[in-house]
Amino acid sequence: MAQFLLGMTLAELEAVCTAAGMKRYVASQLAFWLYRKRVVSIDQMTNLSKENRARLSAEYEVGRIRPAEVQTSKDGTRKYAFEAVEAGRYIETVMIPDRDRATLCVSSQAGCKMGCKFCMTGRQGFHGNLSARGIIAQFMDVEEAEELTNAVFMGMGEPLDNWENVRRAIEILTADWGFGWSPKRITLSTIGDMATLKEFLDTTTCHLAVSLHNPFHEERQMLMPVENRYPLEGVLKLIRQYDFTGQRRVTFEYIVLAGINDTKRHAAALAKLLRGLECRVNLIRFHKIPDSPFTSGSDALVEQFQRRLEAAGITTTIRASRGEDIMAACGLLAGKNNKR
Repeated sequence: MAQFLLGMTLAELEAVCTAAGMKRYVASQLAFWLYRKRVVSIDQMTNLSKENRARLSAEYEVGRIRPAEVQTSKDGTRKYAFEAVEAGRYIETVMIPDRDRATLCVSSQAGCKMGCKFCMTGRQGFHGNLSARGIIAQFMDVEEAEELTNAVFMGMGEPLDNWENVRRAIEILTADWGFGWSPKRITLSTIGDMATLKEFLDTTTCHLAVSLHNPFHEERQMLMPVENRYPLEGVLKLIRQYDFTGQRRVTFEYIVLAGINDTKRHAAALAKLLRGLECRVNLIRFHKIPDSPFTSGSDALVEQFQRRLEAAGITTTIRASRGEDIMAACGLLAGKNNKR
């Protein structure tokens, strides 16, 4: 059974070349063809000798993954379903256009272990980690691949729960031999997985987004079971050890749930919790999911919550709702394909 070159780092490609009896420098040529020229077959790597192409083809394929379904919103947002071969499931990827930006919202797992009560992906259970190939393929096989300006690891799954493969994908995206992106074009979102958060902060300069959603320990426990294992207090203590006063940003995501976390009391506690930390709060309207007891706060209520935070000195934005006409909530399109 053929192995795949896509998703390999330069060091891994060098190991492939050594094992096949080729010079190590061929690995740089492979990386160029894979990540810059974006070829779909080894035969397209024309500056490799026929002998070397034959050696590679005997054991390897490039490994691109074409989307199984694409939906386009009236606002230009596009949602893709990809087959996650490793997990025998479908995952989804979203391309969000915004003036001169084209941001890809990337999945890192098929399903999720974290079980957040407001999350459609969490309700599907966990079915497996994506390989680095499965992550990088999302960047290469959306129709807008050549136009992408930014990436957010905010799709299906908890990125830090699949840190090894996410780390390799970030290396490919930011290395000179890979995509050559600035780390500042990448944001990783986490529920606060302390097992790997420190390593992410120490080894990359990508932006960080933390799913917060409630400032009170007991109430956050009810929404997010991870609060039992990694309390928000400890997550914030770690984050405060790092410098976010320069180009690197930390954002706290806060889905506004009507009657759950939208009161003056919640705004005051959130402002107190984040006081003195150079950060931003991103308020998010809840996208309705089937059989969910939650509803989104009204526009007026969300705006009032924003004003309360800003009055306390917390920079606060309201995320624009996108793609509501194409199964907007993360996990809905993948869930539909998984039922087939």
